[in-house]
Amino acid sequence: MNDAPSAESAERRRASLDVARQVLRTEAAALEALAQDMDEAAVGDALDLLLAFDGRIVCTGMGKSGIIAKKLAGTLASTGSPAFFLHPAEAGHGDLGMIVDGDVVVALSHSGNTAEIVGLLPAMRRMGVRLIAMVGNTESTLAREADVVLHIGIEEEACPLGLAPTASTTAALALGDALAMALLEERGFGPEDFAGFHPRGSLGNQLLRVSKVMHTQEQLPQVSSDASLREAIAEMSAKGLGVTVVRGADGTVAGILTDGDVRRLMERETALEIAVSECMTPDPACIEPEALATEALRVLEERRITCLTVVDSTGCLLGVVHLHDLWRTQMV
Repeated sequence: MNDAPSAESAERRRASLDVARQVLRTEAAALEALAQDMDEAAVGDALDLLLAFDGRIVCTGMGKSGIIAKKLAGTLASTGSPAFFLHPAEAGHGDLGMIVDGDVVVALSHSGNTAEIVGLLPAMRRMGVRLIAMVGNTESTLAREADVVLHIGIEEEACPLGLAPTASTTAALALGDALAMALLEERGFGPEDFAGFHPRGSLGNQLLRVSKVMHTQEQLPQVSSDASLREAIAEMSAKGLGVTVVRGADGTVAGILTDGDVRRLMERETALEIAVSECMTPDPACIEPEALATEALRVLEERRITCLTVVDSTGCLLGVVHLHDLWRTQMV
């Protein structure tokens, strides 16, 4: 059997992996240089411009820059800065009407001379639109016409042919993220705001509060500490959670009674006449309503229980949260 073809194939694979590793190093170096050389004054001017207007942020770019612009628009919109992507070619055929007074345009073009974007500049100026350019060439047409120029300078593309946009698009993506996160900080956008924009999926679930899933008022199983076991069972059956909270005279949580407790007690002949305070579990696991739902789930799983009592800062009963409620949120 001739081993030459397999040896040649292995050598080609090693060369390919070397190229892949070099791409990562080149792009990492481009990002490090971008961070070191970031024009703080220009980024500050961009933030001032974006904060000064009440409109939307219109992100535009052609080709690979357009893909980065779409991602930038999505990141901005999800972090408190209304934004959308405008295709520059479609803009020249009517979609320019999507821009309204008060909008700010962020245009991405490595060359800064992309024909589809440059062709829109006169119309944008007539509309009074303010323009932020993210370019690799500060002497370009787009850079000269912009109100603020964010320079995306790279020494070389990561493509071994020096042709495919690689390091330049990575740098543009990173600078867009940097701008969006700085804007998030300026706006004081916090976890609660983020959760409001991500009601579905794992991101929203990570920020979901116990108060959003707990059972309260008519759905809350509760009895007073002097209630009988018979009354407690009736409450458990009515609310269908397999537990009832035992409430003290001052409204605090005295204990909890589970269906497991009831089964064990039923071995006693006079069980139904016992006061619930004699058979409850005192000092049950509790959680505050503003705790993260993920924390509640962790406590339930660690303690191998199905229900947590929700209390305020003084220990007064507010509700209960069941394991099944939290599981449902994790599967959204």
